[in-house]
Amino acid sequence: MGPCVLGPVVLMGRDDTFYQGVAAADAAEIVEQHVVGGTRVDRLLVHDAAGDKAYPRPADIDFFRRQTKIVLRNCGWIDPERIEDAVGRDGYAGLAKALTTLTPDQVIAEMQASGLRGRGGAGFPTWLKWQFTRKAPGDIKYVLCNADEGDPGAYMDRSVLEGDPHSVVEGMAIAAFAVGARQGYVYVRAEYPLAVQRLEKALTQARERGLLGTNILGTGFDFDLEIRMGSGRSSAARRRR
Repeated sequence: MGPCVLGPVVLMGRDDTFYQGVAAADAAEIVEQHVVGGTRVDRLLVHDAAGDKAYPRPADIDFFRRQTKIVLRNCGWIDPERIEDAVGRDGYAGLAKALTTLTPDQVIAEMQASGLRGRGGAGFPTWLKWQFTRKAPGDIKYVLCNADEGDPGAYMDRSVLEGDPHSVVEGMAIAAFAVGARQGYVYVRAEYPLAVQRLEKALTQARERGLLGTNILGTGFDFDLEIRMGSGRSSAARRRR
């Protein structure tokens, strides 16, 4: 939800109160004073440098006010092991739109209009990558998701897979439709067991509901996903770094 240096952090869904530096021992006080009593626990709120003024909601905090949450928008608001929760927040609606109302070229055009770029340093335009792949010679193409994070303390991919795995499944299926792929692979490190577990469950649920596999949503489009696990960085590599 926010800067790791302030964690653990808690967001109260009822009134959007943001708590930082929360310990297990604080849970009872939060429940008694905030949930039951309706009064915020002031000492756990974000304050100004002088410690005088409190900023209780993310919208009041400078760190959050400059951001629009997109990738992690569902994390914490859905049960990642329930496809119904994902669908309740428009999960797979984009895939349904792409397969039933758009051509692959139109999907790529929408990606171009969105301005979406790679999250790495190069910021390569996503639509251009998809277009290159679609126009590349050959009938067999693949969609790959690299969810192996080599940088120490970098948990972006892990957070998405643990908190909203269906968004990854849907995104890869849309990409496959656009580029003409029938098979995809998610490469994730074995050191993320919860991410692997939830992704495996998401794949099973999607197949059971006709959102992966053959004849997706009755449109004649076939696409399936497999998980390939990497060993992660070795202890020796960590020591060298």
